[in-house]
Amino acid sequence: MIRCMLDPELLKRITARRAELDELEEQLAKQLAGVRAERDELAVAERVLERMTGQLAEERASARPVPGQVGGQTVMLIPHREPGLEENSLPWDYQRIIAAVRQAAGPVMAREVGEVVGVDVSVKAKLEPLRSKLVRLVDRGWLRKLPDGRFTTRL
Repeated sequence: MIRCMLDPELLKRITARRAELDELEEQLAKQLAGVRAERDELAVAERVLERMTGQLAEERASARPVPGQVGGQTVMLIPHREPGLEENSLPWDYQRIIAAVRQAAGPVMAREVGEVVGVDVSVKAKLEPLRSKLVRLVDRGWLRKLPDGRFTTRL
C-alpha cells in the first residue's frame, strides 16, 4: 500500500542515487585496498633498508683493506682514516711506518723512517717506495706532511 503512495519519480531518483553510492563505495574500497597494499610494501621496504643499513655498518666496522690490481700486480688498498677505523686495518708495513713516525721525538724525514723500519736508505731507489707510502698515508688522513717535507702523526 505504501508503494502506491510513493511518487514513482522519487523512487527512480532514490534508486539512481543508491547506484551512484554503490559505485562510489566500490571505487573507495579499491582505493583503500591500494593504499593498504602500498603501506604494507613501504613497511617491508623500511625493514629491508634497516637490515641492510645495519649490515653495511657492520661491514664497514670490520672492513679490512681489500687487495686490488694495479698494472697486473696485487696491491693492498689503503682505506681513508675514519672515526672508529683503527690502524690495525692497515697492512702491516703501513702500521710499522706509522709506529716509526709516532715514536720519533718530532716530525721526521722519510730517510729517518726508513732507518727505523729497515729500509736501505743509502739507495734512493729503495727510499722512494717508502716515501710513496708516507705520502699515501698523508693522502688517506693517517699522517700529516709539513711544508718542509717532514712527516708527523695526526692529532
